Amino acid sequence: MELFHKMISGSLGIPERQIASTLHLLGEGATIPFISRYRKEATGGLDEVQIEQIKERHDKLCDIAKRKETILGTITEQGKLTAELEKRINDTWNPTELEDIYLPYKPKRKTRAEAARQKGLEPLATILLLQRENNLAVRASSFVKGDVKDIDDALKGARDIIAEQVNEDEHARNAVRNQFGRQAEIIAKVVKGKEDEAAKYRDYFDFSESLKRCTSHRLLAIRRAESEGLLKVSITPDDETCIERLERQFVRGNNECSHQFDSRSLSARLTSYFPWLSFLVPLSSLPEVRVRMRYYVIRNDGVTTRSSEKP
Repeated sequence: MELFHKMISGSLGIPERQIASTLHLLGEGATIPFISRYRKEATGGLDEVQIEQIKERHDKLCDIAKRKETILGTITEQGKLTAELEKRINDTWNPTELEDIYLPYKPKRKTRAEAARQKGLEPLATILLLQRENNLAVRASSFVKGDVKDIDDALKGARDIIAEQVNEDEHARNAVRNQFGRQAEIIAKVVKGKEDEAAKYRDYFDFSESLKRCTSHRLLAIRRAESEGLLKVSITPDDETCIERLERQFVRGNNECSHQFDSRSLSARLTSYFPWLSFLVPLSSLPEVRVRMRYYVIRNDGVTTRSSEKP
């Protein structure tokens, strides 16, 4: 595919002709060592590292292309595919951006937000987000019917819907993702009772450091110890800074509606839960190290836990 050749050429600084010849040989089943040693005339003298980079980028682009087909098919089945949305999906080759675009349309498991929608509380969530209503109790009382027990139950369901909408907002996700890149801290602690078994990782028994300053060998050692069940590892940004950024985006007034999610009670009132976000954050200080970061869940009790769900 010529588009792929052009994109790979731009990222690696290798002429498209060499990219095309290399991919042709790989497509015929030739191995990377064979191509680098015996097909120099076809590749223009590319070495194994360059050929491997070409292969990796091509494979990645093929995976993204297949993912786009799946996403477009799913949204089309829902009857929600517009010309603008289709263009956005076709134009992006960033997997994170692609998933962010798809998230609002992604089939969901049964969530509290979906349960609240089924109770007819989405209009109330819209009222809260607009932040123009000055007699919220009266408006909320009109939603107290069926499975909605009282005003508090109605407002809780509306906040669940808002939490999901915040999670699916591209600007919000990018804001938090940027905080990870700038301020995330990696913390490691030894698993209780495994001090002797983890002796070789003693330097990380009570370790914390800015992630962007953590050297590759330290990060790999920590991750290895974690996979062996010897260390507990967390990677988090500054919660208050993230909440403030979300508040600047979503809090627009100073009335009963906006008080549902002001800066001091955002975690407890806006997002009584916050769906998982997972990020692959490339850090220039950690070349060739891909760190799967987990976002924090904002809960009423302030508990932060780890997600096993893939993005």
